[in-house]
Amino acid sequence: MKRSLYIKTYGCQMNVYDSNCMEELLAPLGYKKVKSPEDADMVILNTCHIREKATEKVFSELGRMNLIKQMRENDGKEMTLAVAGCVAQAEGDEIARRAPYVDMIFGPQSYHRLPEMIAKSRRVQGLVLDTSFPADSKFDYLPLPNINREYSAFLTVQEGCDKFCTFCVVPYTRGVEYSRPPAEILLEANSLVKVGVREITLLGQNVNNYRSDVGKTEWGLGRLIRELAEISGLDRIRYTTNYPADVTDELISAHRDVPSLMPFIHLPVQSGSNKVLVAMNRRHNIDSYRRLVDALKNARSDIALSSDFIVGFPGEKESDFADSLNLIKEIGFSQAFSFKYSSRPGTPASLLPDQVPDKEKNERLKRLQDLLKTQQYKFNQECVGQKMQVLLERKSARAGQLVGRSQYMQPVHVLAEELMIGKIVNLQIIEGMQYSLNAALNHTSIKDSVRVSS
Repeated sequence: MKRSLYIKTYGCQMNVYDSNCMEELLAPLGYKKVKSPEDADMVILNTCHIREKATEKVFSELGRMNLIKQMRENDGKEMTLAVAGCVAQAEGDEIARRAPYVDMIFGPQSYHRLPEMIAKSRRVQGLVLDTSFPADSKFDYLPLPNINREYSAFLTVQEGCDKFCTFCVVPYTRGVEYSRPPAEILLEANSLVKVGVREITLLGQNVNNYRSDVGKTEWGLGRLIRELAEISGLDRIRYTTNYPADVTDELISAHRDVPSLMPFIHLPVQSGSNKVLVAMNRRHNIDSYRRLVDALKNARSDIALSSDFIVGFPGEKESDFADSLNLIKEIGFSQAFSFKYSSRPGTPASLLPDQVPDKEKNERLKRLQDLLKTQQYKFNQECVGQKMQVLLERKSARAGQLVGRSQYMQPVHVLAEELMIGKIVNLQIIEGMQYSLNAALNHTSIKDSVRVSS
């Protein structure tokens, strides 16, 4: 029986991976993804709990979905409405209370039971709720990729977090750290390449703390990357997101030795103040962070860095904020994500004294973002005149243009024919803008081999 599926994905790349897995799980049941909830027999909101007011945004969207559900029912059509992900894990009972029209609620560790939950929902009236942390790994039950994921894909290799940063909800919604067996990862990577993927981004809450024992041998992320690089047709490897204190010499040497490992690393520092880092329960300090940056640049001189910053953490003084600005000036990030601190219920930081007034947080965030934007524009300007290898992934919004990503994750726009989508090309960068690059195509530069050299 053919059915239609609509998935709305919020938040991080891991949620994108989870949504793709849900699509794969439901395909054997006849579900095919559609672009609009109005056309869907099943709607899944795959939620994220990191951002401020995440729960209220979900309830707002649920209200809209309920209207669509009622309209479909009036037309004699059914719609199963499900909430998945981290908001479901953290706020499942509240969702059930405030949105009784929701049919299923399940967390990020139990979505592999989705076919079973659908069958149960059809048998009985009422809510199906599963926010448990199963003892068995969900990855043991997920099918191998068999749906075309285009040319770039995510692959979760590690999940959960044991660090308990005082501002973060991830340990409570994703559970303890778990690393998948390397054989399982390599099998999935090979399957992705067979359906057309040329670039894989390895995912984990603390991806660089990937650890797996095979016999008497311990695998870290560096060794896993080296093994993945041997897969014919896998031309580009990335990974995110990192915990600075867990970056190993083995991983640094992989950046030196593996051509297909992109010279770009996201290295969240969160603050330039050691006092604030202690309050955050981060396990690095600014000196150790500087040494790590130096080691990465010594391993590969063309490496670029991005980072995360939180401003207005409880107890942050103007001098602490100035330390963050100084660190940004010193390191020179190619891009960065920045946020004002928002209290997450149940986290230790929400109970700390000396909360920073919202007005001060907004003012600091603007100053910090202005500096980051200046650095990003400068980095993009410095790319002008360079030749960059770009994986062309899709049509641009502008007619006749394609867009892809550089080795540094910048969107690159170029006038080119659609038949070049999926190819890796050497492009001449002709213009650097705030968030993207423009390039010119040299038709002799097309690189469509199974391996890309640096």
